[in-house]
Amino acid sequence: MFDLIIKNANLPDGRTGMDIAIAGGRIAAIEANLVAEAAETIDATGRLISPPFVDPHFHMDATLSLGLPRMNVSGTLLEGIALWGELRPTLTVEALVERALSYCDLAVSQGLLHIRTHVDTSDPKLTTVEAMLEVKEKVAPYIDLQLVAFPQDGYYRAKDGEASLNRALDMGVDVVGGIPHFERTMDDGAKSVAALCRIAAERGLSVDMHCDETDDPMSRHIETLAAETVRHGLQGRVAGSHLTSMHSMDNYYVSKLIPLIAEAEINAIPNPLINIMLQGRHDTYPKRRGMTRVRELLAAGINVAFGHDCVMDPWYSMGSGDMLEVAHMAIHVTQMASIEDKKAIFDCITVNSAKALGLDGYGLSVGNQANLVMLQAEDVIEALRLKPARLIVMRNGKVISKVEPKVAALSLPGRPGSLDCGFNPTGRPARD
Repeated sequence: MFDLIIKNANLPDGRTGMDIAIAGGRIAAIEANLVAEAAETIDATGRLISPPFVDPHFHMDATLSLGLPRMNVSGTLLEGIALWGELRPTLTVEALVERALSYCDLAVSQGLLHIRTHVDTSDPKLTTVEAMLEVKEKVAPYIDLQLVAFPQDGYYRAKDGEASLNRALDMGVDVVGGIPHFERTMDDGAKSVAALCRIAAERGLSVDMHCDETDDPMSRHIETLAAETVRHGLQGRVAGSHLTSMHSMDNYYVSKLIPLIAEAEINAIPNPLINIMLQGRHDTYPKRRGMTRVRELLAAGINVAFGHDCVMDPWYSMGSGDMLEVAHMAIHVTQMASIEDKKAIFDCITVNSAKALGLDGYGLSVGNQANLVMLQAEDVIEALRLKPARLIVMRNGKVISKVEPKVAALSLPGRPGSLDCGFNPTGRPARD
């Protein structure tokens, strides 16, 4: 006898009419027409059951701080950094924790149960680190939260930047971060990459580096990151986030660079919403859009994972915690619109992101944790198109968020009286 059976579910791999049995907080069986008893049964009625969404790149210490101390008038990355520098001295642990927990509530409602957040270590007081460590502990029952020690003002450029980052790691931060393109010189940037990878190797930690978040095609710190990854034996444990300079590099150089990234087994983490908002700000027309070469990276076998990056903070005034919104934008800006492209894009916010974070027990396989999301859509293609309601969000076999299906009541002559808003491409209701 199982604790729960979800019947008649569609899965991301295309299987339909599947039953998912759950026992002891784990997936015990996945098969069609499962004959078994359970304490509870949920009928998915042909809707999509997905593993939870994963955000591999976020800034939870800044989230929901929009307008503090003022708005970003230019909309640029650099003004956002300057604004954060003005806000940082006023931060308190209490306010940081309150905003972060509010965001985590939103994340759960969106089926987002795994987040890697960068935590600014530039202020020697490390108020942000203290707060995010508290948040990590508080949300542990429902969100897996990884923390990155992130020297926002530069590992070398910030006063006491080196010592502050090391103290953050001593306090229990999980991952070594960096921002080489924000150092004073290209040489300092390269040196910071080498130093930070060495620290990670010595401490047995992973690396997640803001890398080349710029329109400058000569910002090539990803090349150094690949080399240092191999030098220190960090393959599979390193992420290069943003990589926006690659959109401006010449094709010959990229033909050399992508194999280096693949050799180093670096995870590439673009952030579609933020990258197209912040990049190309100095262009007139033609205007660059800032996304790295997602299609080419995927074709080379590189693990590509999409991050949300920001929600209502000095860099981005929008955002909803919805990874389907991130993927929806990626489809447009990468022009990856085929059925197979969209399936690959869906992987970028689920299984690929889980791989980038090194998550164990993730995914729809027997023996894995019963962390699931039921969406008001039939398949991943419709989920990406509609960004539908998360009808059920489940953690270890327990429902932690639930909403009713969205149904429109219609008053149209000769037409049905209602419409399931998870409709299919023909415009007919998804189910009778």
